[in-house]
Amino acid sequence: MTEGRLFCHKAAMEDSLRQNLSLGAAEIGLTLDPAALDLFSAYQRELLLWNQRINLVSDKSSREIVIRHFLDSLTVVPWIARPEGMAIDLGSGAGFPGIPLQIALPQLQMTLVESSRKKSSFLQHIVRTLGLSQITVIRERVEALIGEKSCAGSFDTVVSRAAFKLPELIRTAAFFLKPGGLLIAMKGPDPQEEMAEAGAILDGVGMAHAASHDIPSPLEKIARKIVIYQRVPR
Repeated sequence: MTEGRLFCHKAAMEDSLRQNLSLGAAEIGLTLDPAALDLFSAYQRELLLWNQRINLVSDKSSREIVIRHFLDSLTVVPWIARPEGMAIDLGSGAGFPGIPLQIALPQLQMTLVESSRKKSSFLQHIVRTLGLSQITVIRERVEALIGEKSCAGSFDTVVSRAAFKLPELIRTAAFFLKPGGLLIAMKGPDPQEEMAEAGAILDGVGMAHAASHDIPSPLEKIARKIVIYQRVPR
């Protein structure tokens, strides 16, 4: 591909990303300003570049990344009760949903927890590259943070994108959440079995089921569910 064609190809990719992101965000009820779209564009470029060396995402095309990762992450935004508060993304992987949430909600103070050295290196790189000063990256197993006094009851919101089964996630979130804080779990379309198992432990860990929402993926009507639990004030 000649230099001129390469430039045109990259420009077309950026235009497509901006259009798809704007349309999909509008379906969620969000408006992304030009600065946010610039950050998503840079995020996608770095994701595709790093994905050639380490396995960050299985989706390789620009449109797949926008729909299945960026927009999917943004479906959480309407359920974040404190957009200026402290949130933690458990098992963040390549930054989902934590980084898109912080781009859309710039006042959100986000912590990303990822145990993989390679993935956490990517997270640290992207946070520096995008200048996301409100994001902290912790390379550690989530289980190892349980008992850390600095983490106990420190967060308004816990988010996780299918990284843990609900019973384990609820037990873990109970440690991190402030009283009244919310766990927002991103699940597949039918997590009823997990929810039933989770129901048996809620009282014991001081959590309560707050809501469940069927969420169609923007631009692609792939149904799934967001399940929300609250730390019971005591």
